[in-house]
This record gives sequence, structure tokens and C-alpha cells, in this order.
Amino acid sequence: MFLQKPHPEKVYDIIGVGIGPFNLGLAAMIQETGGKHALFFEQKTEFNWHKGMLIDGTTLQVPFFADLVSMANVKSKFTFLNYLQEHNRLYHFYFLEKFHIPRKEYNDYCRWVASQLPHCRFGNQVEEINPVKSEKGQLYEVIVKKVETGEIRSFYSKHLAVGIGTSPAVPAHLEKSLGQNVIHSSQYMERKEEFQKSKSVTVIGSGQSAAEVFHNLLQDQATGKYSLNWFTRSKGFFPMEYSKLGLEYFSPDYVNFFYKLPQTAKDELLPKQDLLYKGISMDTIADIYDLLYEKTVGRENPEIHLQAMTELLDLKEKDGTNLLTLKQDVTGEVFELLSDIVILGTGYSPSIPHFLLNMQNHIEWDEKNRYKVTRDYRLQTKGLQENDIFIQNGELHTHGVGAPDLGLGAYRNAMIVNKLYGREIYHLSQKNVFQAFEVQPALKKAAVQ
Repeated sequence: MFLQKPHPEKVYDIIGVGIGPFNLGLAAMIQETGGKHALFFEQKTEFNWHKGMLIDGTTLQVPFFADLVSMANVKSKFTFLNYLQEHNRLYHFYFLEKFHIPRKEYNDYCRWVASQLPHCRFGNQVEEINPVKSEKGQLYEVIVKKVETGEIRSFYSKHLAVGIGTSPAVPAHLEKSLGQNVIHSSQYMERKEEFQKSKSVTVIGSGQSAAEVFHNLLQDQATGKYSLNWFTRSKGFFPMEYSKLGLEYFSPDYVNFFYKLPQTAKDELLPKQDLLYKGISMDTIADIYDLLYEKTVGRENPEIHLQAMTELLDLKEKDGTNLLTLKQDVTGEVFELLSDIVILGTGYSPSIPHFLLNMQNHIEWDEKNRYKVTRDYRLQTKGLQENDIFIQNGELHTHGVGAPDLGLGAYRNAMIVNKLYGREIYHLSQKNVFQAFEVQPALKKAAVQ
């Protein structure tokens, strides 16, 4: 059903909701390209990327070329290298001789880009989106509340770019326990100083976030004097796949292969690829081991416990602390543990933004209630064919493991920009990797001969 809004004051070509790295990159590319009117809204008052995990010493898990624009246009003024030049850091970076940059610097780089984009409006929360009919055709009405004043305004756009991405995820049976002393790892830096005053801290999870939190707590343990535990239900504290041929799965070529598969095959394949986009970096594992080694010199025996193959079954408050019920999955043994603080490094999951609820009847859903996405990153819709809704980092189930990867962000935005303009603004190379993901025509021909 379409609302009637006959005379909108101004119509934008595209409005973006959420300003994370992906929509920020899209905003930068649209500004440089010119010729289109765009607005981007973010409810936070300023750009901060995973602020609760900006731990000293942590780095991006992708090379610096995975900035907002370089993989689409290295000549852009919004590249990370230009950021370094503008901040008189080129020689510092040159002598650093590292491909993976500090996470804090990546965040500062993104803030620098955002400061140059007046069409990025922070402190504005999108409350609702409605499809409407007007004298200028079908449009989207985007209802926005200014966070500081509560002022409500409506904006109108031909197209949308939804950059909400993922949200912190906690297993359903643990949600009731979240609170002052049980948090998701995304809140870690906000609470770190408080945790150092506790007697015991337990980290749950097998991914990079859990490892970084554990490592940071391990570094400060002598000061805080807390006992420290780390449990994961994974089979071990295993590294993420980071071989060069393994990295080729984060390429447009693999997206092309994966997208053509039947959805049943995609759903079967994705869980088997966990270590492509989950797991811990080899460097972080090495840093943790080196620190454990150093802390046990001279027969020192600090209160540190690491245990894999162990699932957190239950978590409840007891006498002002937390009682954890855990199970060693191989032996089946169940045991209990008291811990003042529990940090759940349980990852992130896709979320359907509340502002799309009014349009759920216009969206095509699959049998698992996930939205369907076209190859060029548009939601499949009913009755909205004139008005695209581009999706950013919500297409893992349709496009594969590269959906959340920063290295594919500029490529996805290049495809979105090309679709928005109706012509090739950015050239998209068809061959980017050495390996093949499907049987090649030349091989079929050779077999016949």
C-alpha cells in the first residue's frame, strides 16, 4: 500500500541509513562522482567503528587497501594513503613496513573522510520508511528524528542504501543474564576500568573479539590481580584461514560463483567455511602464547585457565557474582564456576531494521524468512521495481563469506553506483584471482576431444 504525498519539496536520488564503513564509502564515492543528490543518516553523534573494541595494539584483519575506496579507485582523494599524506604520516607508515594498520588509525581515517562529507548527517535517527506516490512518481518517505532536539522531519528519495549491517549477538539462553556484570564484547572498552577491580573475569567465545579481550585482560592481570578464564565450545583456539589462495574467496570472482548456487547449497556450504571469516588471527594467537610463556617464567603460576571444547550451558547470579554452568563436550562432564565478570565474545548476527517493518509486504522473503537479494545488492521487492533498496552487509546468505569483509566494500559500492547511474562509472574486472571456482569451458572442451 502506498501513501499519497503529492508535492514533496525535494527528492534525493538516494538516502542511506546507517553510516558504517560501507555506507561511508558509498557516500564518498557518490560525492566524488557528482551528479546525484544523496543524504546519509546515522543516529550516533559521530563516526566510531566498533568503539568498544578499539583496544591498543589491535589491527585490521585486512590490508590497508581495504579502505573505503581504493579497491574501486586508487586515484580518489579519500584513500588511506591520501589520509596519511594529509596527516604527514607517509614516512612513518613507510618505515612501519606493515600491511595491517592499527584499528584506531582505521577509525581515525574514517572520521577524516566523514568530516569531508556534508551529506552525512550524524545524530539523526531514521524512525520509519514508507513507500509513497507523488507527482514525481513512486518514492520513499524517510522519517527522521534529530537525536538532540527530538525534531521530526520527512525526506524523500528514489532509492535507499541500508547500511545497518549486523548487531551484537548473544545466545538466547544467555540474554536474560546480560547486565552490569555480564556484557557482550562490543562493550568491552567502555567497562574495562571497572573490570580491573574485580576478583575474577571469564571470557566466552572462539573468535577474534574474544581473543583480543582475553589478550588485553592478560596484559593487565598483574595490575588488576583478577583470575582469568577463557572458554570456547569450538574444538580449539584455532586460527582463521589466511593463506593467499584462501584469501581469494574474498573476491568478486567467488561472489559470482556463490551467488549462482541454489540456496540450499549455499546454506549447506556456509557453515563449513567458518574459518574463512571466523577464528583468530595467527598473530593474536602468537601474542597470547608469548605472554603466557613470559608470565610463567620462574615457575610462576598465575590464575589463568584456557579451555576449548566447553559450552556455557547456563549463567545466573549467585550471591552478588555469576554462577556459570559449563559442559566439556567431549567427555560430557558438567561443572560450575563462579566469576564476577563475564564477557561474551559471541559475535554478531544480521538484523532486520525496524524502519523496514512497514514495507515487509513489499519485500520478497525466502523460506527461512531472510530477504532475497539480487546479484547487484538490491532487495527483491514487489511493487517497488522503480525504487531500489540496496543492502550493505546483509547478504551473507546470498553472496557468501565476503559480505562483511572490508576488502569487498568498495567493490560492492562500485556496483551500487553503476546501478544508480545506469552506466559504468567504475570498471569491474571480471578476473581477479588465479584459481577457478567452477569448471571452466576450456576443460569441458578438452574432455570432449
